[in-house]
Amino acid sequence: MSTSRPIIFLGPSLSVEKARRILEADYRKPAKKGDLLQLTFNETKIVGLIDGFFLQDYPPTPIEVYNLVRKKGTTVYGSSSLGALRAVELSKYGMIGVGKIFNLFRNGILDSDDEVAVTFTDYSNYKSEALIDIRYNLFLAQKMKVIDKEVKRIILRVSKQTYFPYRTYSDILDTCKQKYPGFTLQIEKFREHIRLNRKSLKENDAIILLERIKDRMNSINA
Repeated sequence: MSTSRPIIFLGPSLSVEKARRILEADYRKPAKKGDLLQLTFNETKIVGLIDGFFLQDYPPTPIEVYNLVRKKGTTVYGSSSLGALRAVELSKYGMIGVGKIFNLFRNGILDSDDEVAVTFTDYSNYKSEALIDIRYNLFLAQKMKVIDKEVKRIILRVSKQTYFPYRTYSDILDTCKQKYPGFTLQIEKFREHIRLNRKSLKENDAIILLERIKDRMNSINA
């Protein structure tokens, strides 16, 4: 079996609709154990690993991804979520890590899978927020003077104490108000800020991966 289109494992980090505007590819649901192993038996040239399961199913193991990375004629990219984690583990064997999250893990600034783990209900909808994206939005909100340093610390502390499947802005901010009623005004300002200005490092890195693959495809076809 042979395919000339890149295969991209994508889920909550970026919508397929947005992804298709950047790169025409074979978009598949978040990777689970065995999905990449199957690709070692065909002639796929380019694979992008962005999202994978953390809780609902077993994720692709490092050895499974390694076998695909070492397959002659195949290039594997990783970013954003499980893809970034596997790229850190396997970059010395040829997997190409892309984006800020990959670099944060590679440089030891982050070291826990909990930073990128989320739960999701289907291909496009998900329930929880990645801790790395909460950190990013808190950083931006403080920079924009929506919240001060103390409120940023409070919201991050509560976020880290919340088990990742239940990590939503609504629940986190409600808990913050209960525990720290004196900061209710700033907490509500942050809630409104998120409603209007929510950003995602995971999405940004997924876009970078797709653009990198698009450039690679263009150079091959030039």
